[in-house]
Amino acid sequence: MAPTVLVIDDEVRYRQLYAETLRSAGYGISTAGSAEEAEELVLASPPDMIVSDVRMPGMDGIQFLKRIAEEHPLLPCLLITAYADIRDAVKALKLGAVDYLEKPVDLDELVAAVGDTLDTGSDGGDTEIPADLRSGIVAESPIMQSVLRDAYQVSRSDATVLLTGESGCGKEVLASFIHRASPRADRALVALNCAALPAQTLASELFGHERGAFTGAIAERKGVFRNAHGGTLFLDEIGDMPLDLQPSLLRAIEAGEITPLGSDQARTVDFRLIAATNRELETDVEAGRFRQDLFYRVNVFAIAIPPLRERPEDILPLARHFLGRRDGPTKRLSPASARRLQGHAWPGNTRELANAIERAAILASTDVILPENLPPALATRPEAGRGGSRIDIAATVKTISQAEGEAIRLALNRTDGNRTKAAELLGISRRALIYKLKRLGI
Repeated sequence: MAPTVLVIDDEVRYRQLYAETLRSAGYGISTAGSAEEAEELVLASPPDMIVSDVRMPGMDGIQFLKRIAEEHPLLPCLLITAYADIRDAVKALKLGAVDYLEKPVDLDELVAAVGDTLDTGSDGGDTEIPADLRSGIVAESPIMQSVLRDAYQVSRSDATVLLTGESGCGKEVLASFIHRASPRADRALVALNCAALPAQTLASELFGHERGAFTGAIAERKGVFRNAHGGTLFLDEIGDMPLDLQPSLLRAIEAGEITPLGSDQARTVDFRLIAATNRELETDVEAGRFRQDLFYRVNVFAIAIPPLRERPEDILPLARHFLGRRDGPTKRLSPASARRLQGHAWPGNTRELANAIERAAILASTDVILPENLPPALATRPEAGRGGSRIDIAATVKTISQAEGEAIRLALNRTDGNRTKAAELLGISRRALIYKLKRLGI
């Protein structure tokens, strides 16, 4: 199916010209004469890309882009205007526009810009994640889209996966996604938190025990390895596992065998291991707190989940997700509450956000959640910083063409060539940065 482009312009002649040009280039086209009409079309059926005029009666292109970016942060938008205004250009780029063209538009340039943008949109592989597997997963930000693609690709193998990230960032949710996408999906997913139990209890939970193995062992216990036979075992906080239990875990991974407490008979187990930690396991290995051979067995395919403060595009979609799964009347965020959520650094990550939304929904006396319903800690609005001050393009250069090359090179230099971090410094999306790198030949 051909990619679809929504063309928005209040002037009929331009709207028809752009539409026919892009239709001739092989794209599926829909048109709108105003931002308000376009908003309804996007709500009903989001296109693959938007081409919009800036200066229009009512809601202008900048306002439209801002509103669309809140609901569809990955939807690329190309803005067109008859007024060359650096301030509008900077606003558009920071809101996620992939480019900014001036009227009269070179039609070949328009086709090239749309083509390059949609090619960029497919950057990252041809992995298509089935919609049913995405259920319950919120990954609007480019960095989480990449995490999800990696998780989906590894799910189809039986490789051991190590999920790393701060507490509350969603490691268990991603482990569940990997299991559901795997060939073992029809068998059990068994989870155990290695930091939640004392050593003897943890050993029993892991490997099971025979009746009478220790005081209080009045019945046989299978343990999580046997319960996960044929399925997936998720060991959370594996970095907190006591050293004396690590050799038995290593044997289970290497040989597929465990020995229950109080037994001298090994049991064969077939499982896929997903481990998670918020610790730096390499540091623990150096300090002698974690076995090096076990680390190599666990760290086969590592996926780092970024903290929520590094993916602000996910904050509001996550908040709406948490609101949507509540029982009772539907509630929504006021604009001021949404801004408050976006301004918080979320040290507790998605777990903190979920708790804040639950509290706010309980306290809200109407169907609208107000700022005063949110936890007091959010009132201070700490910076949800991303590791450095953004580059003020408009203050650095005088024209758009100068801004692109100079600012992009500066950002790449500051981030040692890391495109994701460079895009964050520039205040634009990674998609927009990749497009501009291709167009400028950087």
